Amino acid sequence: MHPSFPSSLEESLLTPRLCSACSDSEKADPASESHNDIPGEEEAVKEEEDKKEEENDSGMWDETFKTHTDSKPNGPSSVGLDFSLPGFEHVYGIPEHADNLRLRTTENTDPYRLYNLDVFQYELYNTMALYGAVPLLLAHNIQRTLGIFWLNAAETWVDISSNTAGKTLFGKMLQYMQGGGETPQTDVRWMSESGIIDVFLLLGPSPSDVFKQYASLTGTQALPPYFSLGYHQCRWNYNDEEDVRNVDAGFDEHDLPYDVIWLDIEHADGKRYFTWDPNKFPTPKNMLTGIKEKRRKMVAIVDPHIKVDSSYRIHSEIRSRNFYIKTKDGNDYEGWCWPGSAAYPDFTNPDMRTWWSSMFSYDQYEGSMDNLFVWNDMNEPSVFNGPEVTMHKDAVHWGGWEHRDVHNLYGLYVHRATAEGLIHRSGGKERPFVLTRAFFAGSQRYGAVWTGDNAAEWDHLKISIPMCLSLGLAGISFCGADVGGFFKNPEPELLLRWYQAGAYQPFFRAHAHLDTPRREPWLHGETNTNLIRDVLRERYALLPYWYTLFYNAHRDAEPVMRPLWVEFPTDVSTFAMDDQYMLGSGLLIHPVTEANAREVQIYLPGAGEVWYDVHNYQSYKAPQKFYLPVTMSSVPVYQRGGSIIPRKDRPRRSSDCMQADPFTLYVALDLQGNAQGELFLDDGHTFNYQQNEFVYRKFSYSQGQLTSR
Repeated sequence: MHPSFPSSLEESLLTPRLCSACSDSEKADPASESHNDIPGEEEAVKEEEDKKEEENDSGMWDETFKTHTDSKPNGPSSVGLDFSLPGFEHVYGIPEHADNLRLRTTENTDPYRLYNLDVFQYELYNTMALYGAVPLLLAHNIQRTLGIFWLNAAETWVDISSNTAGKTLFGKMLQYMQGGGETPQTDVRWMSESGIIDVFLLLGPSPSDVFKQYASLTGTQALPPYFSLGYHQCRWNYNDEEDVRNVDAGFDEHDLPYDVIWLDIEHADGKRYFTWDPNKFPTPKNMLTGIKEKRRKMVAIVDPHIKVDSSYRIHSEIRSRNFYIKTKDGNDYEGWCWPGSAAYPDFTNPDMRTWWSSMFSYDQYEGSMDNLFVWNDMNEPSVFNGPEVTMHKDAVHWGGWEHRDVHNLYGLYVHRATAEGLIHRSGGKERPFVLTRAFFAGSQRYGAVWTGDNAAEWDHLKISIPMCLSLGLAGISFCGADVGGFFKNPEPELLLRWYQAGAYQPFFRAHAHLDTPRREPWLHGETNTNLIRDVLRERYALLPYWYTLFYNAHRDAEPVMRPLWVEFPTDVSTFAMDDQYMLGSGLLIHPVTEANAREVQIYLPGAGEVWYDVHNYQSYKAPQKFYLPVTMSSVPVYQRGGSIIPRKDRPRRSSDCMQADPFTLYVALDLQGNAQGELFLDDGHTFNYQQNEFVYRKFSYSQGQLTSR
């Protein structure tokens, strides 16, 4: 384990013990026990043992899932370890799951599963595996926060149970110190199919300490380019170049700001990535130039399944370089995905990643320009005709590793190679923007994540909040959910409420399925268009604050979107709260996520603190809970007393157009009449900030005077 523990009471906070599923060699051998010399008994015992051994062998050396057989060439394996957490009853993390922020106990359900999968219309409030996996669990009580990082990329299960402390020495001591009363305890069992036990215990004691300790192992959130914090417009698919021009013009016609328009798989020539459909997108540079003249960007999808077609340059080069993942028999692994028969590049091979990165150079990716960025989808990897819609576990990667050993790493390596490609094409000067669906611990270093194929339902809107909060706790701050829902058709009220919620999540993109009606923000009546315009402008006004928060996430591993308990760690009433949250330390957000809502319950934490409604500046002393009447225009947001929030209040068509606009500081005084804030500024797109080419201002208001340093 890492690191070694000091010899103190702190080391007893986590009590590891061997998994109860010990090997057969560790169990008593019934044949070694003495038996009476009863005639025929020895033969009967042997026959019973042979029968049990035959039953145990079934599925041990090969395993069948529907029509798929896993050959298990190295035989059966698993690793596991149990942890007892005396004094803790609230645990969080291990994304990605469509569940509440506080993890449930799993005594009566399947354990939480970490196994990256392409899940069609995923279920809510469920422990099932989704697109990404970060094996980091956090525990919190009023005294401390701690974390368990289980560094294993194989299929992993996390079983959580509640208990009463007293079984361990530390638990008994805790009971004694608390007067003999019962102390809550959470037990966590980690189980992985293969690999080794490599676990890091993060002892805090504060939430920020745990975030820094985890970041020291996996890295901090990449500082995104400024434009990527604006609004993104996407659907599967914008039909052709004329459609792109019309949608772009529609935003200007209706005076709606946006920064990025997206193209899904239909933009490519027969879903051959790094190409353009010659009929629908015959002049991509002309299209990109038109977007660039508006000071906007485009994102095009590049997926990691490659069409098996000898006339397709990308496929031919990968095959000639022997860069594809292999079957257990040594042939190129092929499966079925969007292009039809597809092969899968082996991104665990560093030479393959280097080659892939080179394909984003302007002379290789024909038609690309410096305002074209990238989206990696289907990188779990998704294999339509594979077991559980993914790759066979006995497929073989570079260095002889089985796919079962590295499965959850695949998406991270695709994301990494793509981000490095965008950096490489600029000669190392420009920061990339790459969105990924699959992820693992450390994916935060390469860009943004979204919560996958959600549905246009109120419960999916509501679950987007704890899903993003869980990602933030696991180091991935740049996250969001498809606004409006990917599947199905949102009613106008749901679409509006989703825009209002999405505007206060880090990654802000509308997206929709191919079969849904068009839903650009001006297509649902003038009233809704006006309300959506209001919330888009509010997002853009807050971009200086968002950007400063992302700099702090990049520098100090502070989550951008964070649960209330991170800011108020001793307030027990916040520990399970996930319908409202903090942006940084200065803004509290409570999106409206119920149909036909007439009021929402607001909780303002912090003994001796004051909060201000950002819309009418009404002040509220904390802590207090109250019901707030809401209308269709309501987006409950409160600024914390003692904070200073930088804004740019002049409406523009995109973030780049706001570059020279003035800042406005919103100063919210605490009960002593003081306030503090900060602002990070650089050029918004290069790595020059790493050479100290930036401005970082701290503001202070005290005794009626505002100062800056």
